Amino acid sequence: MAPAKGHFSILYFAAAATFTGRSSEELPAPVKARSLFAQLEDRYPGITAKVLSSCAVTMNLEYIDIDGDDAPQWDLVIQEGDEVAIIPPVSSG
Repeated sequence: MAPAKGHFSILYFAAAATFTGRSSEELPAPVKARSLFAQLEDRYPGITAKVLSSCAVTMNLEYIDIDGDDAPQWDLVIQEGDEVAIIPPVSSG
């Protein structure tokens, strides 16, 4: 299902879903990808240290590096209708 007008959807998996108490939500767009973690930290204090610091992030099913120095991805903007996923590391047993 598409997010509401002016928003993007964010999906939380595993530890991210546990920490936020949600599997998904909609956030206002546009937002610079590099500021996403700060925005999530404002909404869910402590999430950066406990979850986001070891997570993978996808935007429209493509992995992105939003906290690195890779210039092309550093300037990415999450637009209305985009889908972002926060994917913590998966352990096997």
